[in-house]
Amino acid sequence: MTDRSSRFPRLAVWLLCSSLFGAAAVHAQALRPSSGLRVPAAPVTSASTSRTADFIVALVNSEPVTNNEVRQRMVRLEQQLTQQSAPVPPRDQLARQVLEQIISERAQVQLGAELGIRVDEASLAQAEQSIAAQNQLTPEEFRRRIAADGVDINQLRNDLRNQILLQRLREREVDSKVRVTEADIDDFIRERQGSNDVSSLQLNLAQVLVAVPEDAAPDRVQTLQARAQGVADRARAGGDFAELAREFSDGPERANGGQFGMRPANRLPELFVEATRSLSAGGVAGPVRSPAGFHILKVIEKRQAGLPDVAVNETRVRHILLRLGPQLSEADAVARLAGYRQQLASGQVTFEALAREHSQDGSAKDGGNLGWAQAGQFVPEFEAAMGRLRPGEVSPPVVSRFGVHLIRVEERRQSTLSARDQREMVRGLVREQKINEATRTWVQDVRGRAYVEYREPPQL
Repeated sequence: MTDRSSRFPRLAVWLLCSSLFGAAAVHAQALRPSSGLRVPAAPVTSASTSRTADFIVALVNSEPVTNNEVRQRMVRLEQQLTQQSAPVPPRDQLARQVLEQIISERAQVQLGAELGIRVDEASLAQAEQSIAAQNQLTPEEFRRRIAADGVDINQLRNDLRNQILLQRLREREVDSKVRVTEADIDDFIRERQGSNDVSSLQLNLAQVLVAVPEDAAPDRVQTLQARAQGVADRARAGGDFAELAREFSDGPERANGGQFGMRPANRLPELFVEATRSLSAGGVAGPVRSPAGFHILKVIEKRQAGLPDVAVNETRVRHILLRLGPQLSEADAVARLAGYRQQLASGQVTFEALAREHSQDGSAKDGGNLGWAQAGQFVPEFEAAMGRLRPGEVSPPVVSRFGVHLIRVEERRQSTLSARDQREMVRGLVREQKINEATRTWVQDVRGRAYVEYREPPQL
């Protein structure tokens, strides 16, 4: 299902919170609360200010940073801090921090350009359309609104282009290189549980034991090791581990396909626990040597005992999707879906029938059914509209990057995540933590490699 498989970035939030948008700082009155438009407003500039105050304060690889850029960013940050009731640093301190921030961002944008990362007009238009949709506006209404609020559309698009470029750069240079292992997940859980041992870990392992007699000659040991390696190779190639255990294992559990059964990790040999520590279910380790011989181990099941039950809210939802294109404008799609909504309200037709006949999503054949979904599985516009509905209610037309939707909530429930789902939730937390750490290191490295020349203000 299209909406669930691709999450679009929350660009409206970027435009408010990202430190990139120094050139689009807000004027104290430019973005009126009554407008509700979540974009940065016009920069503070005037003819007199530009003539008397603008000058170069730094060069980043020969590219200038001007005093006006710093001042505009400062105004914007001061407003945000004030709105959040947060302390505002002294202006000289804030000026230094803002300048360093701009320098760091400028170096990253330059690196992205050097690496050939480009943002085409289609991507920019799609991002702009998403911002408009999140503000519940058509693209035309969006442009009229920001013009009325004093925002330079060209500057906004340039800032947005840089933000998309930075996102792609960081995905390429940082996010794509972050890996989360099963051991990372175990460590995270143990830290949260305050445990430094493996007592909370439960394992169901299977083994093939190739026994080695105590007085075996070196050539006999070598032969048995080769036999064990052959079994391991067959297991990793997809061979039936239970059959391999019954055929080759010298262990007493061979009749049970080599399985020990689920048991706490501290009741298993430490050698087995360490050998399978980084493996997930289905992984094969070995051969590993012990006094008894060579062991080939397979993880049948692995779970962290003591994980608290995690309750999540889920929503079962249906939708009708109309995709935009040369034959269907956004306005026409909205009008058409509004007509369907009126038919539903009058009882002329069922939602399922309309979805089967008109929806352009893969869920159409199932009456638009998207199944049970947790928070975060759909794009923000869809999620926001879905969250406002009670079971049985149908939304007004909702615009997203995929087109225009009509949404109906079927029912809601609270469910408990399985141990596997809990581990996947932890995997996401660990990945986010690793990405944040890696990003900080990467940003410092990019900044450190840039040539920066500071300039003194002109003497009046």
